[in-house]
Amino acid sequence: MALQSETEARLAREIEHHRKIADRAEAIWNWESPAGRRRADRRAALFVEHGGLGPGKKALEVGCGTGVFLEKVAACGADIVGIDLSEDLLAKARVRLAGKANVRLDHGNAEDLPYPDNTFDAAYGSSILHHLDLSAALKAVQRVLKPGGRIVFAEPNIVNPQVLVMFHFAPAKEYFGVSPDEMAFSRFRARKALLAQGYADVRVDPFDFLHPAVPEGLLGVVAGIGGALEKTPVVREIAGSMLLRARKA
Repeated sequence: MALQSETEARLAREIEHHRKIADRAEAIWNWESPAGRRRADRRAALFVEHGGLGPGKKALEVGCGTGVFLEKVAACGADIVGIDLSEDLLAKARVRLAGKANVRLDHGNAEDLPYPDNTFDAAYGSSILHHLDLSAALKAVQRVLKPGGRIVFAEPNIVNPQVLVMFHFAPAKEYFGVSPDEMAFSRFRARKALLAQGYADVRVDPFDFLHPAVPEGLLGVVAGIGGALEKTPVVREIAGSMLLRARKA
């Protein structure tokens, strides 16, 4: 009972946090700048590619927020269900996605997904797992995936210096709009959690050295340097994000 009460309190804090930031969420999450839009486009392409998405496929976006990635991924032709705990963020997503026949929005808890077993060909999400009980979320997602279904998640990398400061220092948490309970993790913890839930073909790779504040005129140069750094041993470990990929056995 105590554990249930603690979980309910944590979810209530998440709902309240996102109620407060709903009107400026995309700016806080850095998707509005030229570099932010480029980063979002890349993530969406990775979700489509590694999720095997396209016409005839059914996918779940976990923590769809205001619908930034739903809109981009829906262009591949897959049928997509987006779920989020925040009604305030979903209200923004409904406006953004009005008229998108291949997208459905649901209100719900990603740790206790309201879908039958073996429903989706793939599940994906951007910066959502670190808001959740990681093991519970991965277990819930696994249940609703079809056998062989794929997951693709992009998450902040706690080894990155800025991410480390953002999540561990109170003034930085407030400045960057970090909620009270979210906590980034390492790729090693992510891999361990995926294996513990029985996922197959597990890969967790650091990626993304393109900072949202990079000026538009420098995007090409900085993205090129970032691509080289992603392939450089040791240095790649401090990339800003990591890409989690796996398959339901």
